[in-house]
Amino acid sequence: MKKGILHIALLFLSFTATAQILPNFGGQRAGLSTLTFLKNDMNPRSVGMAGASVALSGDAMSVYTNPAAIADVRELTFGTSNYFVGAGANQALLSSIVPVGDAAAFGFSMNALTSGEMEVRTEFQPEGTGQKTYANNVAIGAAYSMQLSDQFSFGVNLKYIYEQLAEYYNHTAAVDIGFKYNTDFKDLSFAVAMQNFSGSSSLSGDFLEVDFNRNRGFGLESYTVPSVFKLGVSMKAFEADKHDVYTLFELQHPNDNAENYRFGVEYDYLELFQVRAGYAFNVFGQNLPTFGFGFRKNIGMHPLQINYAANPTQYLGLQHVVNFALSINKGER
Repeated sequence: MKKGILHIALLFLSFTATAQILPNFGGQRAGLSTLTFLKNDMNPRSVGMAGASVALSGDAMSVYTNPAAIADVRELTFGTSNYFVGAGANQALLSSIVPVGDAAAFGFSMNALTSGEMEVRTEFQPEGTGQKTYANNVAIGAAYSMQLSDQFSFGVNLKYIYEQLAEYYNHTAAVDIGFKYNTDFKDLSFAVAMQNFSGSSSLSGDFLEVDFNRNRGFGLESYTVPSVFKLGVSMKAFEADKHDVYTLFELQHPNDNAENYRFGVEYDYLELFQVRAGYAFNVFGQNLPTFGFGFRKNIGMHPLQINYAANPTQYLGLQHVVNFALSINKGER
């Protein structure tokens, strides 16, 4: 156990040193994508390990992290999570996984962000006009995953995306594609995924007519959806009678920012209690480790999983994500 802790500490130190010299190639692309709510990590198990989640085993949140892992889930499962953005804005994810036979499953999800009620303000009425406005984003997904062999699985998730900002709106679609390969050596798994693969889109609606110190009218430009390529690996680094330690590493290549790397650790006690920590390298505004925990409790014969994670950011403060997942167990207690 001491050797395992020492190895993890040395790995953190080596990654920290590497992070100081990593080039920021791609950082100039920041801010060039729209529908950025799709980038918010809705899986607290993933957030607790700094986003190193593409190679995780399947659970209720796999509809978000990697559709290939949906086939790992062998029971009817329902999940919900909430991401506390701040300033009255919240984002919620609802998911369900329906197994089909012994080697396939369907997944369904709804990912929604709402700004809450906002005052309409103008140059001459900075305290508000009495009118209210809203910003809403919704992504509805349908996924399918299949195990092509005992070790290899793939999955695809089709998403319809709607955006509404005051009187403007946007409709578009995107797809997630994932692959996962499991080995017999220490639960070693490799995974690849492409999230939010799509073309460009733009808002549409009635143009505002502005006369005060501005040109009359303006145009709405098209922007790309924030797609990201993920490559990850996970392994059971330590195993004892009641204790397991998993380590995860992931490379992310987004289309709207610099390439970054994520490392996570999960300690599991009897599959009843988990503690997680992680660190993201070459991510602007992410200078501190993430952390989280989870525990499982049976409701009758049906397991309920609860997870929480916190992400301390430099500019948005401490962000929180929590989720609940219930599996309908048709077998023995």
